[in-house]
Amino acid sequence: MRKNNKLGFGALVLVVLVGIAGVVAIGSATKSCVKENIEFYLPSGSTYGALTDTLAAHGVERRGVVNLVAQLKKLPQSVKGGHYEFRSGTSPMALVNALRAGAQKPIRVTFNNIRTIEQLAGRLATQIEADSLTLLTHLAAPSTAQKYGFTKEEFIGMFIPNTYEMWWNTSPEALTDRMAGEYEKFWTSERKGKLTRTRLSQKEVMNLAAIVYEETKVVSEMPKIAGVYINRLRRGMPLQACPTAKYAVGDFTLKRILYKHTQVDSPYNTYTHRGLPPGPICMPSIAAIDAVLGYADHKYLYFCAKEDLSGRHNFASTLTEHNRNSRRYNEALKRMKKS
Repeated sequence: MRKNNKLGFGALVLVVLVGIAGVVAIGSATKSCVKENIEFYLPSGSTYGALTDTLAAHGVERRGVVNLVAQLKKLPQSVKGGHYEFRSGTSPMALVNALRAGAQKPIRVTFNNIRTIEQLAGRLATQIEADSLTLLTHLAAPSTAQKYGFTKEEFIGMFIPNTYEMWWNTSPEALTDRMAGEYEKFWTSERKGKLTRTRLSQKEVMNLAAIVYEETKVVSEMPKIAGVYINRLRRGMPLQACPTAKYAVGDFTLKRILYKHTQVDSPYNTYTHRGLPPGPICMPSIAAIDAVLGYADHKYLYFCAKEDLSGRHNFASTLTEHNRNSRRYNEALKRMKKS
């Protein structure tokens, strides 16, 4: 009987000591353990040991108290990866509560000036947790495009270039869900209302906008160039857009398109195939999309780079006038090479 009493008393003492330790820990858990603002990325699936190593590497102080609070809060069993930021003065209690809740700091993801799904995967991989291969496997799968109502060739047109806030550990599937939502929001009733005038579908607008974007970065000229292509489409003329020949060749470093490039057999080559390509040749800018929706109404069927080499263009209604503009431009190039 005495032995049992001793055991009972020992257990009681242990409970009391643990309780006192907990009270002491909680009492001191409101004091700062972060001396300077810190930021870190904790990979998904990280262990508690990896988390404590990360905290140590970022100078978190009073780690004994942090650990005791973490144990009481059962953080070791619920570590959540993500992007975290903690300001100077953060207490162990606040730190542990945030980590246990997975209270991440959103990141800003930006993409633009993208030509292919491969490039998009690479750009995203520099900003979120998923690596480029994982992203590409998801983005390039025909089933992924089909989920959102696109073909594999059309899919890049679903991504509206911009800056978006999201979680660093956003999965590829969650990312495309988000981008599908952004695509729907982009196509406002005002933009949809302009489709009737263009006689194009949303996807066709994206295809044409990609060509316009590759033709010029001068935003003020985009509606005029879009108007040229609209005119050619309505007359059943081949678009004969140099950027599509470059895309068909697969060499984006080409400075000038030669006759041999225009003869490449590809559905993307608008010299050999009438109408629009099967999908966008790049991710068009918002300015280019709006330029197609608000294309300039004129009678021009041709355009050529200006002889002043400014990056702007001369426009023409007849082939004779266009050839004259082309000669002036070529002569300017020859003079530049000689100088």
